Amino acid sequence: MIDRTKLPNSFEFVVTAGARARQLLAGSVPRVAVGEHKKTTIAQREVMTRQVEKLEKVDKVDKVDKVEPTDPE
Repeated sequence: MIDRTKLPNSFEFVVTAGARARQLLAGSVPRVAVGEHKKTTIAQREVMTRQVEKLEKVDKVDKVDKVEPTDPE
């Protein structure tokens, strides 16, 4: 069983592990020892051991606003 009391944010753990579990189900290679564990347990262990981490989303609007116009040649 995963001890989530050591985590700063349980919600972030659940979301990150869920996203990683979906990746594993789609065929991604596990980064921890698999054994006979389910993909969800493997994903939780990867998050707990910091083999995978949450990535911050990039706001597309901000990215577009920062693009410099180019001169037509």
